[in-house]
Amino acid sequence: MALHETSRPESAGPGRCAAAPPLDPADRDRLLAGAHHDPHALLGAHPVPGGIAFRALRPFARAVSVVVEGERTRLVSEGGGLFSGVLPMTAIPVYTLLVAYAEDESDEREVHDPYRFLPALGEFDLHLVREGRHEELWKALGAEPMSHQGVPGTRFTVWAPNAQGVRVAGDFCHWDGTAFPMRSLGASGVWEVFLPGIGEGARYKFEITSRYGGRFLKADPMARRAEVPPDTASIVHASHYEWGDARWMEHRGDVPVHQAPFSVYEVHLPSWRPGLTYRQLADELPAYVRDLGFTHVEFMPVAQHPFAGSWGYQVTGFYAPAARLGSPDDFKHLVDALHQAGIGVIVDWVPAHFPKDDWALSRFDGDPLYEPGDSRRAEHPDWGTFEFDYGRTEVRNFLVANATYWCEEFHIDGLRVDAVASMLYLDYSRDSGQWAPNVFGGREDLDAMRFLQEMNATVYRRNPGVVTIAEESTAWEGVTRPTDSGGLGFGLKWNMGWMHDSLEYIAKEPVHRKYHHNEMTFSMVYAYSENYVLPISHDEVVHGKQALVSKMPGDWWQRRANHRAYLGFMWAHPGKQLLFMGQEFAQGAEWSEAHGPEWWLLDPGYASAGDHRGVRDLVRDLNTIYRASPALWERDTEPAGFQWVLGDAADDNVFAFLRYGADGDVLLAVSNFSPVVRHDYRLWVPDHVDVWQETLNTDAAHYGGSGVTNPDPVKPEDGHIRLTLPPLATVWLSP
Repeated sequence: MALHETSRPESAGPGRCAAAPPLDPADRDRLLAGAHHDPHALLGAHPVPGGIAFRALRPFARAVSVVVEGERTRLVSEGGGLFSGVLPMTAIPVYTLLVAYAEDESDEREVHDPYRFLPALGEFDLHLVREGRHEELWKALGAEPMSHQGVPGTRFTVWAPNAQGVRVAGDFCHWDGTAFPMRSLGASGVWEVFLPGIGEGARYKFEITSRYGGRFLKADPMARRAEVPPDTASIVHASHYEWGDARWMEHRGDVPVHQAPFSVYEVHLPSWRPGLTYRQLADELPAYVRDLGFTHVEFMPVAQHPFAGSWGYQVTGFYAPAARLGSPDDFKHLVDALHQAGIGVIVDWVPAHFPKDDWALSRFDGDPLYEPGDSRRAEHPDWGTFEFDYGRTEVRNFLVANATYWCEEFHIDGLRVDAVASMLYLDYSRDSGQWAPNVFGGREDLDAMRFLQEMNATVYRRNPGVVTIAEESTAWEGVTRPTDSGGLGFGLKWNMGWMHDSLEYIAKEPVHRKYHHNEMTFSMVYAYSENYVLPISHDEVVHGKQALVSKMPGDWWQRRANHRAYLGFMWAHPGKQLLFMGQEFAQGAEWSEAHGPEWWLLDPGYASAGDHRGVRDLVRDLNTIYRASPALWERDTEPAGFQWVLGDAADDNVFAFLRYGADGDVLLAVSNFSPVVRHDYRLWVPDHVDVWQETLNTDAAHYGGSGVTNPDPVKPEDGHIRLTLPPLATVWLSP
């Protein structure tokens, strides 16, 4: 692909030029070897005694001429692809080059010389990069299509402080970077070159010469678009998407997330409907999620990852949406469609580690750069990956800017941060001798802690209405406490303790549940220590853990009943909700990224389709009533929003509690996790409610239950009500 091509000016005639002063042999060797820090000092146009010296590097060219004001002068070959000459001028002119690769002069190409341009990156940008405070780093580094000094092209910039030299290689130069060495911009460690004529869609990599002399190609860490795997090149990209979600963006921060309804449908985009692109998903996913009443979707990682089987958790392109499903603008279209359907978008974000692929971040410039130099801290023992060096200013900036990038460029409403515990502890999955304590002798990774605080503070300051969510499985104090109070600054935290304990309980045969009653009540001991999400995520329905309905004991009817009762309990429990795809209709098989949810279970021709449709109908009703009931979400983080009615009925396997809204709105939730009907079950209720009405019953016949309900209004007597509790069911009642 030619850089830029026009016809040769008809008035131009071949001229002669004087020889240019020869290059210093060491400079010449370094330049041709891709190891020179300042190729612009050797190439381009420079004043010399007798005029202006022009020197061009055009490997494999037969001849190169310089064109000034339509007059062409042929340069002298110096060998190695170098051409030079001196023209009798007093000032450096605007000029182009005519490059001939074949004997036929009609094959000449007129191009702009990259080495006549000033740096296209400003000093203030470099200052912010050096300070690690460039919150829009993607606008300074990477490949930026632009017009520079009146010429269209692309500015290439990359951070590689340990490199001897860096060149740009791409499909526009047959992947030979010899012609396009970059210049070092001083102490920043940033290398830059403006290549005129290169535009959107060009594929490229950086050809790096390490300080040890090794030479290798690396994908751009800041690439905003990448090739479809297994291809690994970066692609020059500029967005042309026009958003239609202005109303959503304006109002998404009107109510703090912890005081708003927040019901999340977790999705693995490549397998939700296998084979669909981002744009095709936009035609189906918003309608499905809206019909079921979820307030948000959460996408498993959408950043570029080479191995589909990693589900996105092995990221190589932190700034590029996964190319398998379409372009970055296609992904924006999907987000936009969800917003216009009234649905928020959360994405999984993975700053805990990165894979060791030799064309990506690993030893990027020949030395540990994004990873720590200390092998005890660099390697993640569980995943065979590298960890980030959170103590390095530029690496911390790379990640903080990446968090804001997804929120600002793609209008993302939330970041669920993966594997926070593995970041916070120096001894995570490490034995004695495999880790070094911090400066205070402790096991906490203070650099990771400071990084998470900075990330959260920056995201919240720049993006009102966005929420950050921690997947953090330990008792680290203050995960959702504000950073100015010493906390990590997350908005919400996954309640892994509730998830583990409640699943342990519900997997037991009912006859044994009385011995595990506290596993369902213990969560209320710490329910207000953080702002929680109750997650039944992809992690709980893979790797032999079984799908949610298959965890349940008993026959098929009992498993579905347990499943429904558990969801009713979960939706009423303090905390926000998250449910992984497929669990909303009780698929029995574990999730597989190869074929996704078992949609065929819902087909009318399938004998048990009604069973699965009944569970899906329940999820729809749970979300509908939940969103209409402030008692279930308005005071999720306040102890005054919850009150036990019955928390010690272990022999009965019964739990009953009240939820309160800010304006006195109240809801009574009663769960009977035994397979027997309990008639005239007596429960205390507050005296300010005169009549209770059943608003949801997971045993209703249209959900697939036995139809044991409380159809009539229930009036308290002596401060108590008497209910019929259906078997393996949760009942909600409202005034």
